[in-house]
Amino acid sequence: MEEMLMFFSSSSTSTTTTTTISGHHSYDQIILLSGPPSSGKTSLLFQFALNTIAQSLDGGDRRPVEFLCCRRRLQSKPPFLSKGIDSESESFDRIRIKYVEDEDDVKRYFAAFHLHDTLPPLAVIVDDFGGFFDQRNCQERYANARGRDLATVRTLALCRNAMLHANEKAPCKLLLSDTQHGHAPRLLFIYKRWVSSIFTIKGDGAGCFLLTNSTNVNNTDMGQKSRIARYSIALQYLALEEITEDADD
Repeated sequence: MEEMLMFFSSSSTSTTTTTTISGHHSYDQIILLSGPPSSGKTSLLFQFALNTIAQSLDGGDRRPVEFLCCRRRLQSKPPFLSKGIDSESESFDRIRIKYVEDEDDVKRYFAAFHLHDTLPPLAVIVDDFGGFFDQRNCQERYANARGRDLATVRTLALCRNAMLHANEKAPCKLLLSDTQHGHAPRLLFIYKRWVSSIFTIKGDGAGCFLLTNSTNVNNTDMGQKSRIARYSIALQYLALEEITEDADD
């Protein structure tokens, strides 16, 4: 399945034109999903997890997906799922939610990857990655006005090492989300150093959202047109409206 379509249910994508792209399944990828507040990022992450598990079950791989998030934020803004998703399905049972509260919790989780004798999860998803780095705490810890940037770089390096180690045993992806204020992620210059693909969300001005793959470092097919997924979050459901090609490419 094309990477963008992993954010939507198969029932939604079946009505759109899809393309299976070979050679783009690099399982050591780190992916960033960046968008403004209340744009459905957590909902997209959950659907990505469900699709990852469903694909693996078809192939006989029964490993889980681990979902790292802040308990308070998840409870105050739970994800909206696509219509027809069965919350009692086996795929749901294989999403392991792990609550983390700050930068130290995130670091401890990824540092422990090197201690596990078992196979890694299919994917690790971190909801609101940037929200775990408090500006004031980071400045005090690193005695530097750019302490938050330093903390982010060190944690991303740890994440990357953990993924490289995990992929020596079995395929494992890392998907991060971050809240975007303005036209681009605040730490885009940092993320580009560690992230293979960056998906960005913006409003379309009519109540829907547009998801695009704005940066794909490993994509060597420069002739391939970028695609835009238009989706909505209405009546507590995540719905893919259409996928189109960017006419500017």
